[in-house]
Amino acid sequence: MLTFTFLGTSSGVPTKTRNVSGLALQTSLSKKWFLIDAGEATQHRLQHTGLSPHDMAVVCITHAHGDHCYGLPGLLASASMGKHTEPLILIAPQHVLDWFSATVKLTDLHLSYEVILRDSRSLLEQPVELMDGIWVQAYALVHRVECYAYAFTVQHHRRKLNTTALQQLGLPAGRDWKALQHGQDVEFNGQILHSHDFVQNQTTQVKAVIAGDNAQPDVLTQACQNADVLVHEATYLQAVLDKVGPGPMHSSAKLVAEFAGLVSFPNLVLTHFSPRHHGEAEQAKILQEVKDHYRSTVFLADDFKRYRLSDTGVLQEVAESAEQKKA
Repeated sequence: MLTFTFLGTSSGVPTKTRNVSGLALQTSLSKKWFLIDAGEATQHRLQHTGLSPHDMAVVCITHAHGDHCYGLPGLLASASMGKHTEPLILIAPQHVLDWFSATVKLTDLHLSYEVILRDSRSLLEQPVELMDGIWVQAYALVHRVECYAYAFTVQHHRRKLNTTALQQLGLPAGRDWKALQHGQDVEFNGQILHSHDFVQNQTTQVKAVIAGDNAQPDVLTQACQNADVLVHEATYLQAVLDKVGPGPMHSSAKLVAEFAGLVSFPNLVLTHFSPRHHGEAEQAKILQEVKDHYRSTVFLADDFKRYRLSDTGVLQEVAESAEQKKA
């Protein structure tokens, strides 16, 4: 029901193996997809994923730091040159919207589509339905600048046909089954079979919370109620954070894991790692620090890694696509 494709998982600066922040979010409801943050070179990373800017419908920027937004103007300009025509919603702190508008003006950027600007604060009070069945709500975080998490709630409605009852009546599978499934009554053996007697409307819902930079994971307690997955930064190991001090206002793997264990949601994905933690040995230390405090499913994101959340709340890694293998 939800697919997460990580375009960048490095904190602050890119390295040879990891770009700065970017995450594509797809739903099973539409070809349209969401982008959360657009660090420099995000559009280059997209070229290795099979995702098209033509289908990008909403961009959510968490905050104004360059590793989360410097790739935005170039990406939207390229989408325009690629004949993107449908309106695009840009959700961001107001000063990011001001920066984007100034960039458009000062660089003589003429887009082929409308960009609808929405201040993140307008999504604080309650979820907003941005597309059919997809709600988004913003939550304030603790960082050096105004910063947000975005909670995505996706509802999927389906009509389930009671095939057992139809088989007991002797109605063979085929055109009549399809008609009943689509709300049409049918005649069989001299009686009218009403669709509503054989079709049950079912609704499933999943919720994902995707956070920007944040020094206090527990401010997401409300956001994570009934959440199926949290995507959160883990810039440092706790020992490194202790040395660095509170100035950068980031989280350690331990801080996030302790919060995740306390709230007890089923899936956790960590990203935004300091370059000092990119190697295999350092990643192993981060994973161990998490597992010391959190017992449910955890993934350490890497560039081009893709994860899928089922409508039953199970999160699994998805095999690499052909485009990703070439990256």
